[in-house]
Amino acid sequence: MTEQEVLPLKLYPQISPEQQATIQEAIGILESTLRAGDAFTSAVETKKFCRLKLGTARDEYFGCLFLDNQHRLLSFERLFRGTVAGAAVYPRVVVRRSLELNAAAVILTHNHPSGVTEPSKADNAMTSRLIHALGLIDVRVLDHVIVSAEGELSMAEQGLL
Repeated sequence: MTEQEVLPLKLYPQISPEQQATIQEAIGILESTLRAGDAFTSAVETKKFCRLKLGTARDEYFGCLFLDNQHRLLSFERLFRGTVAGAAVYPRVVVRRSLELNAAAVILTHNHPSGVTEPSKADNAMTSRLIHALGLIDVRVLDHVIVSAEGELSMAEQGLL
C-alpha cells in the first residue's frame, strides 16, 4: 500500500509530510502486532483491524479475513479494487480463495472512501450473495465490516446479516 492509499493528504491537508511519515511508521508497528494465528472473537478488535487495513484508502477495496474453525486468522487479503464509488465483487473468487486456504469462516470487509459507513442496497445484496455462495461450501460469514477514515460499522452488530 502506498502512502497516498493509507493516509491521503487530500483528506488531511493539515498534516505535513513529516507527520504523515510518522503516522505511516505507527501503522506499520500496529500491523506488525496483528499476525496470522490471532483469533478474531471481538467485534471491536475486528472493526479496528479492518479500519487499519482499509479505512483511509482513496479507492474502494473489498477484502476478506479468512479464518479457521477457531476464528484464528489464516490470511487477510484485498481481493477487489474499485473506484471512489464502488468495487465489483465476484463470489466465485471469494469461494475459490476460501477453499484454497481451507477457511471455515470469513469476515467480509470493504471501505467507503466517502466516509459514510452505512451499507448501501448494493452492499446488502452483495453480502447476501456471498453468504449464500459460501454457505454452499460450509464457510460461515461471521460479519461484514464497512470502514472509512471516520469510523466503522459491523453489519452483524446492526442485525443486518
